[in-house]
Amino acid sequence: MVDAQIDVVVADDQELVRAGFRLILDAQPDITVVGEAADGVECIALARRLGPQVVLADIRMPHLDGLEVTRQLAGPDARDPFNVVVITTFDQDDYVRDALRNGACGFLLKDASPALLVEAVRAAARGDALVSPAVTVRLLKQMDHVTRQDAVTERAASFALSERELEIVRLVAVGRTNQEICGDLFLSLSSVKTYLGRIQAKLGARNRVEVAAWAWEHGVVRPRP
Repeated sequence: MVDAQIDVVVADDQELVRAGFRLILDAQPDITVVGEAADGVECIALARRLGPQVVLADIRMPHLDGLEVTRQLAGPDARDPFNVVVITTFDQDDYVRDALRNGACGFLLKDASPALLVEAVRAAARGDALVSPAVTVRLLKQMDHVTRQDAVTERAASFALSERELEIVRLVAVGRTNQEICGDLFLSLSSVKTYLGRIQAKLGARNRVEVAAWAWEHGVVRPRP
């Protein structure tokens, strides 16, 4: 049985890259690339006209880069925010931080596997998030370094969550899916979704990436040595 159809807009200034993404995604029974853009301005126009479930945006594009595209389509001021997954050959930490702060619900490097690209699209479409494993550890270690300078804030913020909610936050922060959280905590899927809704409301987080970022920033989870 095929899940609900996921429409995708792909934005990259290289035609071969767009063609490769289309080939991978259109091969999936539940994913269709409905539009391609060669620059950021065209990407925003296409997204607003076609209303896809997911937008894949390259970081470096003419006219508007992927970070500005993300801010306009998914940022705090976006009236009807889109699910944006940022894809790039560059893995500098500032790109990752800016993309997530601008509302991105995924971050992948172009050397990620086709399976990871497909999973990132599906995760974004269902309101989850996926950050490439190639960038996650370094990003989270950097966040952890920042947290230690503000232990008082971490402790105060943590009190907003119940112990069960903190358990779920910890699992989200290490990349567990809803289904995996169900198994780890012996909860139903609907219960996990309810808890996540409460957590996001308490933290002011728009998606799982922001929940994970909060967890690392506030010392709820720390990277292994």
